[in-house]
Amino acid sequence: MKNEQIQQTILISLPIEDFQNVIIDCVNNCLRNNHRNQNEGNMTNRWLDINELCLYHPDKPSKATVYGWVHARSIPAHKGNKKLRFLVSEIDEWLKAKKLRSETEMINEATMYLKPKAKTTKTRVKT
Repeated sequence: MKNEQIQQTILISLPIEDFQNVIIDCVNNCLRNNHRNQNEGNMTNRWLDINELCLYHPDKPSKATVYGWVHARSIPAHKGNKKLRFLVSEIDEWLKAKKLRSETEMINEATMYLKPKAKTTKTRVKT
């Protein structure tokens, strides 16, 4: 027989109870991983009311503080049926954007701001 036609077969002698346990463990692991992935996906698209936001935010602000942020339009918020709602993914992005810049980042930003701009010359056309 040619090498391409040879198939390898592995036979394992396993009691039926052990085989059933292996299958059950595999299925349970798959279900756990699927459930975990669904929960992670649902959390970022979850809506929070103002009380839940106060608990979710790392600084645990008061409701009055959150209302101040909403009034100043500094926090991403949605209003519907006279209630404030906050999307977890937007809050996470907002929190990440609030990070303090390093000294190097500030120096680079200042340098770019102070860098002389290329002057453009305007040509006048006489009529």
